[in-house]
Amino acid sequence: MLRAGGRHSSATEELQVITPSKLAIENVSKSFRSTSGPVLALDRVSVNVAEAEFVCLGRCERMRQNDFAQYHRWLGKPDSGMVLADGKPVTGPGRERLVMFQEPALFPWLDVFGNVLFGLKLKPNLTNRDRREVAKYYLELVGLSRFQHANIHELSGGMKQRVSLARALAPNPRVLLMDEPFAALDALTREQLYGDIQEIWKARRKTIVFVTHNVREAACLGDRVLLFSPHPGRVQEEFVVNLPRPRDINSVDLAAHASRITKALKSVGQVGAVVAE
Repeated sequence: MLRAGGRHSSATEELQVITPSKLAIENVSKSFRSTSGPVLALDRVSVNVAEAEFVCLGRCERMRQNDFAQYHRWLGKPDSGMVLADGKPVTGPGRERLVMFQEPALFPWLDVFGNVLFGLKLKPNLTNRDRREVAKYYLELVGLSRFQHANIHELSGGMKQRVSLARALAPNPRVLLMDEPFAALDALTREQLYGDIQEIWKARRKTIVFVTHNVREAACLGDRVLLFSPHPGRVQEEFVVNLPRPRDINSVDLAAHASRITKALKSVGQVGAVVAE
């Protein structure tokens, strides 16, 4: 970006850790139309997310995926209520807020490096050399430097998600929304990524909102876990996870937190609503 005096930013400046955003969702309601009629996805939801906080949203399994996807509208315009980022109204998508989806959604005609570079090409006031340096940094951060010229079809599921994460981080957003990014991966790959995402979050200081239906995953990653009810979506209960990091998903202490969350779901008739792997 341009600095004082119209100077272009360098890769070094672009890689600096920036102040993460704080979010305020105030009395937000959001509905949409489905083939079976109108659906109230969010009903008068109020949530505050602090700077650099890692908040997990517990997704009820009984909610259809396209219903829950409406939570992404937190980053857009609600039917009623207000979404604020650093005290300013959010009325649509922006470079400060990026999404990492459940599917990698990578471009198959580009190699690994090209996919990470793609978003940087849309960021103004960086030279091509600086863009390449930034892309290389994030590929190294996610452990894929050796595979930067690999084709997408040559990658495993876990490697594809690492590319997706590097692509989301490369434009240096202040907020990262992650929509069940590890749900389709095998258990061993997920466990490795749990450690990696905690280290990356610590290094880059992003505000992260992480959607999941896996209780242990939520307890492993989140500073807080918010449980949502299905149809309409309301904050059902909040849990603070005050375990030290990095966290091991197989630890006894973490299992105790996950057990508390699961019991809360069962107490309101949500048996089997989430996965407690």
